[in-house]
Amino acid sequence: MDLNDLYRDVIVDHNRNPRNFRPMPDADRHAEGFNPLCGDRLTLFVKLDGDRISDVSFQGSGCAISVASASLLTESVKGRTVPEAERLFATMHALLTQDDAPVDVPSLGKLGALSGVREFPARVKCASLCWHTLDAALHRQSEPVKTE
Repeated sequence: MDLNDLYRDVIVDHNRNPRNFRPMPDADRHAEGFNPLCGDRLTLFVKLDGDRISDVSFQGSGCAISVASASLLTESVKGRTVPEAERLFATMHALLTQDDAPVDVPSLGKLGALSGVREFPARVKCASLCWHTLDAALHRQSEPVKTE
């Protein structure tokens, strides 16, 4: 199995069986995200213990890339500090939007599965919606995030 097949399998698995897909009534922070171009919509919930993300979840609907990206996000930021999550947001933004991004894809683990998305410009917003929504939640932005 080559790396592209492995990455495709990760995306399919996280879309069909999204991790941390549930409401979180006791969340410390939450944010709404919406992609009007393809209809992706999600609410991201964050629970903090000091500056550490002790729990994170999401609800919503969207295309396979959007759901898989949100699922991968929840697995990757749980247990990280807010500054670590902010750095990961910046890394993922670069990975998804810059052809020459200085990102060590193998070091990202399963998140590396999203590296091929930038080859499909229409899908970049699908993959990045949850990351921008996480950033909004961490910074207590009250306006819904829109990727247009």
